[in-house]
Amino acid sequence: MTVESTAARKPRRSAGGKAGTTGTKSSTTGTKRTTSRTAAKKAPGTEPELIQLLTPEGKRIKNAEYDPYIAGITPEELRGLYRDMVLTRRFDAEATVLQRQGELGLWASLLGQEAAQIGSGRAVTDDDYIFPTYREHGVAWCRGVDPTNLLGMFRGVNNGGWDPNSNNFHLYTIVIGSQTLHATGYAMGVAKDGANSAVIAYFGDGASSQGDVAEAFTFSAVYNAPVVFFCQNNQWAISEPTEKQTRVPLYQRAQGFGFPGVRVDGNDVLACLAVTKWALERARNGEGPTLVEAYTYRMGAHTTNDDPTRYRHDDERAAWEAKDPIARLRSYLQSQTDTDEGFFAELETESEALGRRVREVVRSMPDPDHFAIFENVYADGHALVDEERAQFAAYQESFADVEEGTQR
Repeated sequence: MTVESTAARKPRRSAGGKAGTTGTKSSTTGTKRTTSRTAAKKAPGTEPELIQLLTPEGKRIKNAEYDPYIAGITPEELRGLYRDMVLTRRFDAEATVLQRQGELGLWASLLGQEAAQIGSGRAVTDDDYIFPTYREHGVAWCRGVDPTNLLGMFRGVNNGGWDPNSNNFHLYTIVIGSQTLHATGYAMGVAKDGANSAVIAYFGDGASSQGDVAEAFTFSAVYNAPVVFFCQNNQWAISEPTEKQTRVPLYQRAQGFGFPGVRVDGNDVLACLAVTKWALERARNGEGPTLVEAYTYRMGAHTTNDDPTRYRHDDERAAWEAKDPIARLRSYLQSQTDTDEGFFAELETESEALGRRVREVVRSMPDPDHFAIFENVYADGHALVDEERAQFAAYQESFADVEEGTQR
């Protein structure tokens, strides 16, 4: 359902008069102006459809359209999804602590978004290509990227730490929304090559307001590119809520560009897995792009430089904690499979071991060459870069003079 303002629903006026007349003043007597806030309110029962296969209580919901995409899933594979989410959350928590201790310059937590990332990440085949933003730690985990490689950039010792072509997982993208254009261009190339593969691009609700995303939608639709746009709507673009970014649900934006959009429960790992498989299948079959809106919630700060208590209430977070993606899958495992407590105990041990390894690796990362920043800027020498390098060298040498004076 598209919600329009009162002005948008009225017939358009001609210059200087009422609709369909000229030269006549319009009457405003007895008419109340409807504010955008009032107009934007949804009527009861008009909330967009949310694809959900597992309730927050861990109860399975049948869905004729999407059940076939997870029909053959085994208890062992379900435990694998649970393990992925638990270990990803543990790694993320350790990275947050390391930043607080001064070991990282910054960190963007995925807390609360594990199901969206693990579900979609496990739907991707080896031949598909992924373009992430800077928060897709769970997708990186699914792609076989060592978690410690994700931390080098945030520690300032490298520009990524892995070869994108070794696992079809692009380096993290800091510029908001630009990776959707990269994904679209890559997908157009895939189509021209005749390859039986697809591309998936991740971005957030805030990035959906960027012009780059709109351009990517346009090109992908016109060229029928085999790309899936996976938007993790975590409700907040830093301190800006979703309702201040759009008047319609995000997934409905796809309609204006000529391709389908769906909204999935982003805290339901089974639904995210099934819907992403469906969207990728469409892409491989030559049916063009799809927009998937994973409706989820960022439980922590936007980054470790952010303080979410300044712009959102604790009761909002508490309501979403009841929808925790890990807790709901655990409930399902305990009630519907032969998973015993031994599995959870072993996973806890593995989780702690991962945390220790992450700490050790990060603290032992060698510092980069201070002058590496000046390399690879231009193919040949450049006078300005040479001048800046000399200034930086003098600055570094000034510290050596201070240290010598201290030693004396």
